[in-house]
Amino acid sequence: MNHSAHNRENRLTDQAGLSPQLKGQARRADDHAWIEVIQQMDTIYADLVHYQVELEKKNGALENAQRFIESVISSMSDILIVCDINGHIQQTNQALEDLIGRDAANLKGISLEKLFDERCRARVAEFPEHIRSGSLIDCEMDLLDRDNQPVPLAINCNARFDDKNRLSGLVITGRPMGELRRAYSELHQAHEELKTAQRQLIQSEKMASLGRLVAGVAHELNNPISFLFANMHALKGYQTRFHQYIEAVHGKTSKAELARLRKDLGIDAMMDDIEPLVEGSLEGAERVSEIVQNLRRFATPQEGQRSRFDLAATIKRATSWVLKAITSQPQIDNHCPDELIIDNIEGYVHQILINLLQNAIDAVQGQPRPRLEIKVEVSASMVHVHIRDNGQGIAEKDLVKLFDPFFTTKAVGSGTGLGLYISYGLATEQCRGDLRAANRPGGGAEFTLSLPR
Repeated sequence: MNHSAHNRENRLTDQAGLSPQLKGQARRADDHAWIEVIQQMDTIYADLVHYQVELEKKNGALENAQRFIESVISSMSDILIVCDINGHIQQTNQALEDLIGRDAANLKGISLEKLFDERCRARVAEFPEHIRSGSLIDCEMDLLDRDNQPVPLAINCNARFDDKNRLSGLVITGRPMGELRRAYSELHQAHEELKTAQRQLIQSEKMASLGRLVAGVAHELNNPISFLFANMHALKGYQTRFHQYIEAVHGKTSKAELARLRKDLGIDAMMDDIEPLVEGSLEGAERVSEIVQNLRRFATPQEGQRSRFDLAATIKRATSWVLKAITSQPQIDNHCPDELIIDNIEGYVHQILINLLQNAIDAVQGQPRPRLEIKVEVSASMVHVHIRDNGQGIAEKDLVKLFDPFFTTKAVGSGTGLGLYISYGLATEQCRGDLRAANRPGGGAEFTLSLPR
């Protein structure tokens, strides 16, 4: 307490007529009150300092968060537009400003639909209504760039809420479709090139298989063609005799002379022989046509051309082709039905069987008693063709790699490693079936081709 205040207190106590004792008590009470006031002020000041420090910390964190958000928004390659609930622009990012050639100050407050092509404006104007109803929007629209040209965007529109979780507007993000379309175009082109390479690979393996079967196919063609040639040669000689006899008939030759000529030319014998000659020639021609058609179906891609055919006949034909192309004939145990009609792609099934049979024959080369077993099992919905051999089987480490491209256990130059790989692809993808390999308990390998009926 200062001196002037003390003097004022003395004057007041003197006027009040207080005793010296009471005056001392009053002074002590007054000093105590001032001490409490000062202590309280110190506490309040300390709290203020603490609050100031905390406020500065939170303000720094808020500024850091703001700078972080601004840096993220400015670095986005996708466009960003923040609008109020009525669709008026409040904030944009640098990507949008660079795309349309306008800065944030010129964009603030304008209606959202003015940024888009006229064909899209009616739909953009419906964004606020969709947001109010709680539905989100994901679509493609054309934004006008700095040259007033439409730029296709993949647009996503979401609702925006304030600190009290009240709907306050909408947020729109968009990605230019040019990059996506270019990436899709490159992906599509790569996919088409892959499919073309796959078709060429299949065709190449077909030609390789066909090359191994040329000798057998040539033998198949040689028999009916030789039969046809012999029949045509006989018919040509018959033609000359018939012509001579008909000339005699029209030349008013006597009956005795005609009878003698008929006997000498063997007209009656020729008449009896013509029918079997013609029927045999037709049969040979049909056989040649069948072989040619089978070759065409085998060698020509028939993707997607499903038809009904006799699987039993296809198995027998494939077996015949493979056996006629080799010199050492293994024993064949064929347990196939006389007829088994399925709906599939015959050319692909034929190629798979050729590859499996050729693989089995290669496996039994060098065995003292080479033997193959072909067995067909039929269920309600599937047909299973088992091709078994009595070779040395497949190494366990090779089973998992058996259908990999270019994998082969044969010597260099003896195989491409594509036969089983292509067969597996044809069975699973084109024929909608399956192809599996396993070792038999008694020795040898077993391949199972499963096809839908």
